Amino acid sequence: MSGVTDLPFRRLARELGAGLVVSEMIASWAMVRENETTLRMAKTAGAGGVNATQLTGCDPDAMAEAAKIAVDGGADLIDINFGCPARKVAIGQMAGSFLMRDEILAAKILQATVEAVSVPVTLKMRMGWDHENLNAPRLAQIAEDVGIQLVTVHGRTRQMFYNGKADWAFVRTVKEAVKIPVLVNGDIVTIADAREALAVSGADGVMIGRGCYGRPWFPAQVAASLRQNTDIADPSIEDEKAIVLKHYHMMLDHFGERPGLRLARKHVSWYSVGLPGSASFRAEINRLDKAEEVIETIERFYDTQIMAGIHRDRESMHAKIVA
Repeated sequence: MSGVTDLPFRRLARELGAGLVVSEMIASWAMVRENETTLRMAKTAGAGGVNATQLTGCDPDAMAEAAKIAVDGGADLIDINFGCPARKVAIGQMAGSFLMRDEILAAKILQATVEAVSVPVTLKMRMGWDHENLNAPRLAQIAEDVGIQLVTVHGRTRQMFYNGKADWAFVRTVKEAVKIPVLVNGDIVTIADAREALAVSGADGVMIGRGCYGRPWFPAQVAASLRQNTDIADPSIEDEKAIVLKHYHMMLDHFGERPGLRLARKHVSWYSVGLPGSASFRAEINRLDKAEEVIETIERFYDTQIMAGIHRDRESMHAKIVA
């Protein structure tokens, strides 16, 4: 979710009803060195819910120090990433999912982070490095022993990256191995997915990642359905237009006009998937280099949908985004 769950996105999701929001993955060494971009990434979304800062790294001392900095900056929870499959992280930095290959170092990182801060520390990981080494249950036990308070398991191995289908059933083996809460993650893009993932895994809850692309309201919908058996309707096209424009202005305000314009392109594109003319709309958005022109194009595109009385099934269309 790097480059997706930035501060504007988290604030918008919070405004739309999300409770717990998690930052982009943040490198501990960059946090300790007070890298300006990294510190901006770590800013919290403010009051109204739980703010989690997700850290990655391979040095226990750096992870502990980064956790302290995050908490001083307002983090209510530290989430440790042992799940990122990206080559530059897992191979180049020997962090992320690489740490599932070194349980001794993993334990040191987990313990150092837990001991460094007074807020809860959680862990996100995969099933294992590959299908020959499915050690998530054992690593979850190690995590529980050193004080980790919650574990999230993405139902793929590192070698799968995002290919194939998430194995929600495997998460049950992790749930049965520990007493702390376990969340299931991977391929949860509809409310029906969330219900099935919980039933198959026996997990205590779900974590939503790519299912949020272009739908910052989706976490609140899932939470309402699972916790209160209440349905929250998708935004109307009129409301979606307002959300897209608000998100766009938030990106410009946070990053500045030039970088904000570039970084917002993917978000605007995700919102439009499934609407008539969306392909040409996305192509135009990606060509424009002035914010005011982008705003005018967004308004024109959505006004066309509104005038045509367009309605759509966002859940079925969303599968195209994450496929």
